Amino acid sequence: MNVPVSDSGRKIIIFDTTLRDGEQSPGASMNFQEKMEVAQMLALLGVDVIEAGFPVASEGDFLAVKTISEKVKGPIICGLSRCREVDILRAVEAIKHAEKARVHIFLATSPIHRQYKLKMSPEQVLEHVKKSVAFTRNYCPDVEFSCEDASRTEPDFLASVVETAISAGASTINIPDTVGYAIPSQFSENIRMLINRVPNIDKAILSVHCHNDLGMAVANTLAAVEAGAGQIECTINGIGERAGNCALEEVVMAIRTRSDVFHAHTGIITEKLLAASRLVSGITGLEIPRNKAIVGRNAFAHESGIHQDGMLKNPTTYEIMRPEQVGFVTTDLVLGKHSGRAGLSQRVRKLGYSLTETQMDTLFQAFKSLADRKKEIYNGDIRTLVQQVLRRDVTRQLWTLEDYSCVSGTGKDSTITLSLRLGDAPAVTRKFTAGEGPIDTAFVAICEMTGYDMVCCEYRVHSVTIGHDAQGEVNVAVKYQDKEYRGNAVSTDCIESSIRAFIDAANRILCDI
Repeated sequence: MNVPVSDSGRKIIIFDTTLRDGEQSPGASMNFQEKMEVAQMLALLGVDVIEAGFPVASEGDFLAVKTISEKVKGPIICGLSRCREVDILRAVEAIKHAEKARVHIFLATSPIHRQYKLKMSPEQVLEHVKKSVAFTRNYCPDVEFSCEDASRTEPDFLASVVETAISAGASTINIPDTVGYAIPSQFSENIRMLINRVPNIDKAILSVHCHNDLGMAVANTLAAVEAGAGQIECTINGIGERAGNCALEEVVMAIRTRSDVFHAHTGIITEKLLAASRLVSGITGLEIPRNKAIVGRNAFAHESGIHQDGMLKNPTTYEIMRPEQVGFVTTDLVLGKHSGRAGLSQRVRKLGYSLTETQMDTLFQAFKSLADRKKEIYNGDIRTLVQQVLRRDVTRQLWTLEDYSCVSGTGKDSTITLSLRLGDAPAVTRKFTAGEGPIDTAFVAICEMTGYDMVCCEYRVHSVTIGHDAQGEVNVAVKYQDKEYRGNAVSTDCIESSIRAFIDAANRILCDI
């Protein structure tokens, strides 16, 4: 299939699977409202395809894919399915109202999967591929077929599967490195082999989906693009099963920065990468490492004296990208309590966010409240406030903190008084004395008041910006009935942000049951 070519080279299709593969990160599951926020951000970012979920997996997944397909305009909305008729029909039902719809079906092809999982001969696999693709094509004209564990599949058989799938009607063929086993030279050779050996390969887009088990997901993906792949499957921040997936922000900026090598471009609005990254991090509770490429806090920081001297003389001495290209605002002009709504709105747009009038009203109130407690408000503070606004689920009756007070000291029991409200019900106030300090006591209190017997697995706190009055962001992970849930909150008061983070985790449990 011909790929559009412009002066900046061929267009590489960006297929984002944050809402499907990314959500499979342990503890990173999203509720309905959060999935909608991420989908809207992906559309603003300019991704070509959103894999919104696995409709047959659960009623919640089906509803999320269906609603995204109805409300999110611009990208192709895709639903994943096994090569089973019941799965395929469920996916078709979920995406049928999309402006542009795709069904993505998959079947394992490697010898180890054929023998131990499918218990099928090569001939049976080929027949199943043919029937499944043809069946899907009857209901949806845009069919993508994935050869699961392609990088461990014999080249001859892989070529036969690809040819069969295209002949049956697949318009996109995905070659996944499902277990992160490939290395760049091998993976690119597989792509070239398919391009050279499959007679009908020009009838389909060749896609790749690389996992990061050996830390080579981005490298393998870029090697495939060099070899001729036309679609990249990736996630925001590289989240996903095990060690994750190819990171969207890294592969997109590599193609943009080294266009001299790849002779290609994407349709991604790179200035929104940071906003997308922070939104997904805030929702999933998966913190972005400071040294993370492209979107980490240190990505454009220069502490070395030699580096600083070069930067002052000419930024290109040590920066191959400009920070504003990915969404960092170079001038961190401080806002304060005298700043108006128009100034805040302009800064929000510069940071890459698009808010409704109602969301902007909520943000301005939160901004004013913060300004009363914090003299100087930086871009990091504003991003955090925006993420809090975006994550508010107005469709559910959730737990909220009305008030708290605590008494604690060295060698003394901690006493905490919590006032919690569930939805519109009257607030309930209770006093607890227990635990090893105020945080532990607060956690015990929240377990008692919500009725969830949670186990705290992880607790992290760090400052959002600089200064003694900086906001403290708390990320927690709790286990409830053998499932992990994450919580996140921010406040200038670290005890308050800890309480709110545990409540956030409790609300995720509430949304899941």
